[in-house]
Amino acid sequence: MVILAIGDVVGSAGCEFLRSHLPALKKLHGVDLVIANGENSADGNGLTPFSAEHLFASGVDVITTGNHAFRRHESHNYYDEHTRILRPANYPDSAPGVGYCSVDMGRATVCVINLIGTVFMDSFDSPFRTADAILKEVGPGVITVVDFHAEATSEKRSLGYYLDGRVTAFFGTHTHVQTADEQILPRGTGYITDVGMTGPFNSVLGVDPNLTIRRFVTKMPVKFFNAKPPCYLCGILFGIDDKTKALTSVERIQIK
Repeated sequence: MVILAIGDVVGSAGCEFLRSHLPALKKLHGVDLVIANGENSADGNGLTPFSAEHLFASGVDVITTGNHAFRRHESHNYYDEHTRILRPANYPDSAPGVGYCSVDMGRATVCVINLIGTVFMDSFDSPFRTADAILKEVGPGVITVVDFHAEATSEKRSLGYYLDGRVTAFFGTHTHVQTADEQILPRGTGYITDVGMTGPFNSVLGVDPNLTIRRFVTKMPVKFFNAKPPCYLCGILFGIDDKTKALTSVERIQIK
């Protein structure tokens, strides 16, 4: 089995670039399941029903999110209606939607877990304890993949090692910059600190650089707009043995 995790899809440009390349990418690598972080898939940021449906129609199977999960009010009820659109599991229980889902692949079940960090972020429940509770509920024998949406590298790597041997694969999102530390951890978990983003290449995290520069130089409020194409797609491929359910390979990819 091959699972493809795609970094934060940014705006309509990122959505269109993903749509134009994902079918061929799935065919080339024999991808069985696609997970994409869609919390910035709407222009501006956040996720809307339109951007979510665009991702699903493009070949994405599960959409994860993060701190912008509920930025767009029109999407709030959408989380309750679609169990394959996840918000971080360590959000308060009162938040719409769910933080993990199970996908029946026929020969195996894949559980996708979405968590958010607490360092340099808003106050959330511990992602460590939340992961413990979910894994206890899911039980053994299930392929598990974690999207950890977090700012601090130290928190991402710490949680990765904490879950090593208890989840199949772990990828970080949020910083929009792909890291070069893909590896199989000592107890067998596939890992990358941040999978990167899918969107405008000549940008600052997807935003027009002139706007971010103006904000830093003037210290005045600036309304951000997404940069224009060309775009690129960042992702990571996790190879898994069908019989043993053990991770066999980790491959970082970029498509421009």
